[in-house]
Amino acid sequence: MSFSTTARGTKASTVELNTLRIALELLMDSPSGSGEAQVAAMSEAYFPVESGALGAEENFLSLDDILMSHEKLPVRTEIPMPRLGVFFQDRSTGAESDHAIPQGSKLELPLWLAKGLFDNKRRVLSAELPKLYQQGWRTVFSADANVVDLHKMGPHFYGFGSQLLHFDSPENADISQCLLQTFIGRFRRIMDSSQNAYNEDTSTLVARLDELERGLFQTGQKGLNDFQCWEKGQASQITASSLVQNYKKRKFTDMES
Repeated sequence: MSFSTTARGTKASTVELNTLRIALELLMDSPSGSGEAQVAAMSEAYFPVESGALGAEENFLSLDDILMSHEKLPVRTEIPMPRLGVFFQDRSTGAESDHAIPQGSKLELPLWLAKGLFDNKRRVLSAELPKLYQQGWRTVFSADANVVDLHKMGPHFYGFGSQLLHFDSPENADISQCLLQTFIGRFRRIMDSSQNAYNEDTSTLVARLDELERGLFQTGQKGLNDFQCWEKGQASQITASSLVQNYKKRKFTDMES
């Protein structure tokens, strides 16, 4: 079964690649304008979708959330699961019991699957905390969060930790406090480094950062670059802040009323 599935997947990938290659060739040979310009326009038309992992649910239009939802979560089965042992050969009880996964088995499931199976009423499975969110690591974060390589330990530390709060754990309050204090403790260093690295290689500065922190660093870099352009007179136009524009609208509304 696995061989046929892999073969179908390989064939589908080959078809997709060939389709993409043909489409690009047709685009390059198109008489209506430059093909390279059209490809560039297509790439510029894509805007990254903001992650929703810190909220109630992930945003499945966000590439970051898709990757985060595939990270493995350790779980324990609370009921026997018949016919699922074929997917977990080391946990299967054999053909005599219809390849069932016995109660109490420890598995590692993708986050999206664990969330879908978790139910307080039926108690299909219970989630266990990954080591990074357990008491030992929480103590390290509270001592000095800046020494931890979050990208190596878990590139979606904040988003994955926020999604763990969906599972009823007695340590949820401690986890949420740890996430908040870790972000607060690392925030100033991230912003300081982003504001003091102009026209420099920043790969070493972001190597230890979580994906959320990398986005914060890029925001700081954009602000620094925009300020440098304005200071050199290279800014094309200075526009009013959206906060100022909204304030003026409210002021005019109050005057008219």
